[in-house]
Amino acid sequence: MTGITVLVVVAILAVATGLFLRSRSGAVRAVREPDTVTDDLYPLLLDAGATTDYATVLHFSADWCGPCAAVRRVVQQVLDDRSDARELELDIDAHPILARELGVLSLPTTFVLDTRLQRRSRIAGVPSAAALRSALDAL
Repeated sequence: MTGITVLVVVAILAVATGLFLRSRSGAVRAVREPDTVTDDLYPLLLDAGATTDYATVLHFSADWCGPCAAVRRVVQQVLDDRSDARELELDIDAHPILARELGVLSLPTTFVLDTRLQRRSRIAGVPSAAALRSALDAL
C-alpha cells in the first residue's frame, strides 16, 4: 500500500511540474529593470553581429534543437512587416561565452534588445507571434 501511495504522489508531482514548465514556455518576460550593458557584454554582442541601428531579436539555437526552427519561423513572420528590428540567430555552440553571460540555460532562448543593446525581454521556448510583436512594440 505504501508503494502505491508513493507512486501516486510522484505522478502528481510530475504532472504538476510539467504543467508549470509548459505554462512558462514561450512566455515573454520583461526584464524588470533594463540593465546597462557591461563592458564585457557589449563587445561580445557587437562581435556576434548585433547592431545599434535597430532593435534586435536575438535568439540562440543549435543544429540539434528541434523547437529552434519554430522560433526562426515566428521571428521571420513578425519581422517581415517591421523595418525597426533585425534578427540575430546565434548557434550556442559557436557563442558559448555570450550565452553564459546572458544566462542562457535552455534552448531555444530569445532576447529582445533595444538600440542600446540592453535586454528588454526574454523568452524561453517558442513565443507566439503576437507575444513577440508586443515585446517589440513596447520598445
